[in-house]
Amino acid sequence: MLLRKAVPVLALALATVLASPAAATAEPVPDTSTAGAATDRSVLADTGPAGSDPAGSGPAGAAPDRGGAAGSADGLRALAGANPVIVVGGLSGFAAVYEPLAARLRADGYRVWIYPLPNLGLGDITTSAGSLRSFVGQVRASTGAARVDLVAHSEGGLVSRYYIKNLGGGDAVGRYVSLGAPQYGTYVANIVAFLGLGSCAGVVACQQMTIGSPFLAALNAGDDTPGDVRWTTVRTRQDELVRPVDNATLADGATNVLIQSRCPLRVVGHLGLVTDGTTYSVIRQALRDQPVNPACLAL
Repeated sequence: MLLRKAVPVLALALATVLASPAAATAEPVPDTSTAGAATDRSVLADTGPAGSDPAGSGPAGAAPDRGGAAGSADGLRALAGANPVIVVGGLSGFAAVYEPLAARLRADGYRVWIYPLPNLGLGDITTSAGSLRSFVGQVRASTGAARVDLVAHSEGGLVSRYYIKNLGGGDAVGRYVSLGAPQYGTYVANIVAFLGLGSCAGVVACQQMTIGSPFLAALNAGDDTPGDVRWTTVRTRQDELVRPVDNATLADGATNVLIQSRCPLRVVGHLGLVTDGTTYSVIRQALRDQPVNPACLAL
């Protein structure tokens, strides 16, 4: 009975932390956050249709919509061979939550699929990663693409990273972009116990996202950024669910972007990372291997 009452509370709290989405100098802006060797790269700006489920049916995936509004003829030509993009959802994140982000990507010329986590992300992250591996395989088979790019929100960032690091995803993923992912855990998960709900009210994913959990200790052992993957993390000072916010960064050569390092007046919450224009400008640049230069006034 306690678990039944606690899960909605936990889902609401962690969804506010573990479920969010998307400006300019010539010089990179250094990052002095945790995660050691990681760097914040601020660089010069830019802007690219798609579908959902690999079979081309269902809400998260009607067949790729190739008609979106694309930037320019050059942009369209550049994206003709771009990797398919899979938007990986976070805790309690339904596919509809990520449709605005998917729509932006489609309008910029990408083939896009949305992958909401199984069981709303409440279960074992390693199991969700196995399901993601199958989904990626289906997308690759249906498109003929050798690799996909992952844009992962919140818990989805951990699911994607586990897949790449432990389930062979390094050979199938070209670019990894996380939005407010608790790479090194969040105190919000620890607080659940303080509220009298025990160890995350028995929610496995919450337990795994607790700072110092065995899951995170294993995931963060060794190289943070293995494989031939381009790693980018995006975080915001106003993240309500990932605390401390620098726990959303990675070491070992990842490009770590703090929105407010370039746009100090930009207010973006955890869920806002999915819809914020400045964040999207970073996602777009990362997917195009461009210097990261957040567009502070982007809508």
